[in-house]
Amino acid sequence: MGTAQRYSPEVRERAVRMVFDHRERHDSQWAAICSIAEKIGCSAETLRNWVRQVERDQGRRPGLTTDEKRQLKDLQRENRELRRANEILRKASAYFAQAELDRRPK
Repeated sequence: MGTAQRYSPEVRERAVRMVFDHRERHDSQWAAICSIAEKIGCSAETLRNWVRQVERDQGRRPGLTTDEKRQLKDLQRENRELRRANEILRKASAYFAQAELDRRPK
């Protein structure tokens, strides 16, 4: 498995813009993606993912936009935290209820 390499937002934007600008010079969008990916030093699949996400953000392709993905991730994190807190409260309530039951007869 390769190492994760981060590209700046400027590099991503420029690469995607190049794909859109040079599409007509190639037989297909995939050919443009392969050509440009080689020039900027990323994999063609990485650049294809960037292009697809920009197309979703612009409404050209169905799917979740970047903002919707971020909101979904935040809501999922909040949901996990709330479930964890509820479980802690449930266990604490059961513990104190049992302690109260154990204390009464004495």
